[in-house]
Amino acid sequence: MTHRFVGLLCTSLLSCAAMLPTPGRAAGAVAPSPSLIPQPVQMTMAAGRFHVDARTPIVLADRSASTRQTAAWFMDLVARTRGLHLLVAPGHMATSAIVLQLDPQAPVTQAGGYALDVTAQGIRITARDGAGLFHGAVTLYQLLTPDAEQGAVDVPALSIRDWPRFAWRGLMLDSARHFQSVADIEKLIDQMAQLKLDVLHWHLTDDQGWRIEIKRYPELTRIGAWRTPPDAGHDGEPKRYGGYYTQDQIRAVVAYATARHVTIVPELDMPGHAQAAVASYPQVGVTGKRPQVSVDSGVNPWLYNVDDDTFTFIDNVLDEVMALFPSQYIHVGGDEAIKDQWKASPTVQAKMRALGITDEDALQGWFIGRVGRYLDRHGRKLIGWDEILEGDNLPADATVMSWRGIDGAIKAALLGHDVVMSPSPVLYFDHVQGDLADEYSGRLDVESLQDVYGFQAVPDVLNATQAKHVLGVQANVWTEHLPTMAHVTHAIFPRLDALSEVAWSPAAANDWQGFLARLPAQLARYRAQHVGYADSAFAVDIQADRNVTLATGNATVTLTDQTGFGTIRYTLDGSAPTPASPRYDAPFNVKLPATVRAANFATDGGELAAPRERVLDRAALLSLPGTALGNCPGSDFRLRVQPMPDATSTQPVYAVNVFDTCQLFPPTLMGGVDAIHVDAVRLPRNFALAHEQKLVVSRPHTTPFGELVVHADRCDGPVLATMPLPDPAHSPRQFRLDAKLPAQSGEHALCLIYTAPIDGPLYALGRVSLQSRP
Repeated sequence: MTHRFVGLLCTSLLSCAAMLPTPGRAAGAVAPSPSLIPQPVQMTMAAGRFHVDARTPIVLADRSASTRQTAAWFMDLVARTRGLHLLVAPGHMATSAIVLQLDPQAPVTQAGGYALDVTAQGIRITARDGAGLFHGAVTLYQLLTPDAEQGAVDVPALSIRDWPRFAWRGLMLDSARHFQSVADIEKLIDQMAQLKLDVLHWHLTDDQGWRIEIKRYPELTRIGAWRTPPDAGHDGEPKRYGGYYTQDQIRAVVAYATARHVTIVPELDMPGHAQAAVASYPQVGVTGKRPQVSVDSGVNPWLYNVDDDTFTFIDNVLDEVMALFPSQYIHVGGDEAIKDQWKASPTVQAKMRALGITDEDALQGWFIGRVGRYLDRHGRKLIGWDEILEGDNLPADATVMSWRGIDGAIKAALLGHDVVMSPSPVLYFDHVQGDLADEYSGRLDVESLQDVYGFQAVPDVLNATQAKHVLGVQANVWTEHLPTMAHVTHAIFPRLDALSEVAWSPAAANDWQGFLARLPAQLARYRAQHVGYADSAFAVDIQADRNVTLATGNATVTLTDQTGFGTIRYTLDGSAPTPASPRYDAPFNVKLPATVRAANFATDGGELAAPRERVLDRAALLSLPGTALGNCPGSDFRLRVQPMPDATSTQPVYAVNVFDTCQLFPPTLMGGVDAIHVDAVRLPRNFALAHEQKLVVSRPHTTPFGELVVHADRCDGPVLATMPLPDPAHSPRQFRLDAKLPAQSGEHALCLIYTAPIDGPLYALGRVSLQSRP
């Protein structure tokens, strides 16, 4: 059966990639034609093609502003990325043209759907609404950019009938913890639109910053939008950090998103995560005291008050928010509100008694219900994190965003509430995409591209009626540890491609291998638009058994990546791998010393991931970065952080456990090792742990600022070395520690523990090197 004949049969819910013959890894998977993400609902390939060049006219077959706007966006994007400058022609030119038409009789009836037909005579996109026509233009853009070439392109003949699986296809961007420019946000919106995502959930207020101008309350941005970082002014840390969006800027961003059929849903967090608001107007807080805008990530204790004046403040703020954002939904947060201040306040307790409320969780329910009713009176709907289910005052039309796993979504659907699936950790894009040494900062564990693609949006326990309450899916990008837009885009892409297919394409079309085959073309589109995506899914991990290699002087090298897709090629002479370099098919042997460099290539020879390098000699085998050292038993919490909370660089990155500064150097042949060298770093302890503060391990220390203690084998094993820590006030942030080690034989692990006081700085391991006597 020929590929062309297979294409004629390739329709409906199955990916074309699944029907094509798939060669072994060495040649790479055969990419479906065309490479579309997300996969259309129905696509039928046909014989022939249509040639598009600068002389191909675009015909607008209706006079709507929406069609003109879509055409302008499409022409600009194709010109910028393909170098193909198309022009609008008179409406009577219907042949050898690209025709865009809003048509109430278009064959796809679903909202946001479209029909796209390519024949030898031309291309036609029809839809019943503006969103559908735009989505069709997105698909056509992908058809015109099947590779990284410039200029004219042949588009294969085909017929597409396509519509979204879910109405809510979202991404949450946290601009409160770290601030992004308007240009950065607009660029992100453009990328969302190109993946047919339609909701930007914009997190605008939190403990660490208030980012939206409210004219009635100017202190919210004069005070609340700025914080004084820890170690302000030292080692490049800014003296003042922050920023906010003016109302004119917000209107411009909303208009930019609307033109791309993306709705912006603003979030103003309440009753917790309110420290920036209380810092601006202490009277809306519980204690009446003015805190600083928080520099600590995590859960801070400051809550809104529950008196009438505070609700007047909230209502007035919401009035201005609703005037700026036309979205049906307003997000009110509702998460992680620890109730200590309410419990300690006689006034709040008296209010609870007057309301007949017996516990603080129910008071939060009353609080959210009060805000929800205000929104309802103004024709808007409340949406919040799954904690808003606490209490019994939630408005009937409130929507629940499930983040603590999927249980909140199940409970909400059973109660008749609409839900958006946004569970941690799989859809928390601040989790790192990979665990190689050069991965950026973020949370651990790894949430891979495949993890996101495999997400099941509708829980099995819901019946058909309950499942209708699932509005859609959303990924969240919290920015506590993503200080710049470079960090954000590295965290988002290409996992957002996987999410787009979960959100748009039918569940039955889920095809991991087909998705991988279509992804290289999308990565080329990102490169053309200067989008800094992560290559973690295809990055080559160069592995060799350390102890066998140390013992024998020979290494058996294994090359792997997350996906098993593409062709790995390698060099042993220090040069960069190319498509002509040796292909990796099986583990190979090298004699020490050696330098292995490896990269992953697509079928067309393009790089799927940048080359990675591993030096194999005795010194390198006895040296490991701190990010490669595991936690000690007892706590699996782990972050990858930068040396400063507001760093503008992407490296170095340090692995920390804020609950226990204890890490394990893996079992190593210790024969001949007589010293240890540590590149150490002192970090701000800017983590608000709330009730979990009691879990932080405190250890005795014998010198004023603590020590780094090295134990043999176990964390309660014999002490091999003790290295005092320098005075934080008179030493650089990065410093070195050295100690002699007693002679040992055989394999031994090392447990490295910092004993610094837990009310001071946090310490991490940059690199640990065991050293041998000559």
